[in-house]
Amino acid sequence: MRFAGIDIASETHVVAIVNADSAVELKATPFAEDAAGNQKALALLGAPGEVLVAMEATGHYWKNLFAVLAAAGHPIALLNPLRTHRFAGEELERTKTDAIDAVGIARFAAQKRPPVTPLPGALTEELRELVRLRERLLQDFGDRVRQLHRLVDLGFPEFTRYVRTLDSELASAILRDYPTAAAFRGVSVRRLAALRYDGRHHVGLELARSLIDAARRSVGQHHSAAYRVQVRYACDDLDVLRRRLRELDRDIENTLREHEVGRLLTTIDGIGANTAAVIAEVGDPAHFRSAAALAAYVGPIPGLRQSGKRQPTRAPLAPIGNARLRAALWMPTLTAVRFNPWLRAHYQRLLARGKLPKVALVACMHKLLLAIYSGAKHRRAFVANAT
Repeated sequence: MRFAGIDIASETHVVAIVNADSAVELKATPFAEDAAGNQKALALLGAPGEVLVAMEATGHYWKNLFAVLAAAGHPIALLNPLRTHRFAGEELERTKTDAIDAVGIARFAAQKRPPVTPLPGALTEELRELVRLRERLLQDFGDRVRQLHRLVDLGFPEFTRYVRTLDSELASAILRDYPTAAAFRGVSVRRLAALRYDGRHHVGLELARSLIDAARRSVGQHHSAAYRVQVRYACDDLDVLRRRLRELDRDIENTLREHEVGRLLTTIDGIGANTAAVIAEVGDPAHFRSAAALAAYVGPIPGLRQSGKRQPTRAPLAPIGNARLRAALWMPTLTAVRFNPWLRAHYQRLLARGKLPKVALVACMHKLLLAIYSGAKHRRAFVANAT
């Protein structure tokens, strides 16, 4: 058996091959990220099945090459860059180049024998792209809301006393037409009260009267037209992003109905469509060798540091893990400890034993991952059990 290591880059990759004893059989050779480069790589690797190809999951640059090699029948192991970095440190490597990295990855594969990474299904790949797009849109939405907060704080700071959240359709509808306190001058109460903000509801007389009175006494009346333009642009952007997020949520739900694992995850109380999509887009949880391995991958694991006389009574979370999944599971865990009888009972037992609420919640996230693994492994819906 031979082992190939590929150092991934944006335009030019580097491949090296070693034998089972880590002796170099093919010195580091560059090839381009194009059709000719792919053919060169296939020729260098030889017949499929004779070599295990190892590469780091570097950004998105590995995906096209992974698809080409997998289609040709080569077994491929995707590696966490942290593992290869630590392996290089173990070998006392002092120099870092693409050629040295390729040989190091090949020797890592020869010594560690990493498992072959399964090719993701079409639905999983589609979910991955939809979920990542939704995250980017949510980031853009939050950025626009923060920009709007700054502008409102300057142009009509009293506004948020009456409209609490600037990310709402109500706030966008009012501020688009009346972006600053000065814009409320001469506006009749009835006209503002009749303004629709979601196609169905009106602002209402009480809120309209309160806003007009507050605008008349506002400390932000001196701001110029430049502030009004910025507020209108921000409100328009929020409306566009809000509409796109609704469309994406529908697309994710439709895709999830056809995704076997994702559909099963939604049967766990507390896990909705978007959370199930985030979990499913990283791959099938059943591909992990155990539930503990899945939990270690996500990261709600105590990072205890105990040595000699140092005997800590508490352990923070280990810094290693998938931060995206931990963040995606935090709110579902908060929901599950309220509505999932099985997880609620576990949470209450931990509190009764004197655990801090946040410690108990992290433990519940760990237990929720065990349920996720079980459902994916046995391909059956979750059944709540309070015992």
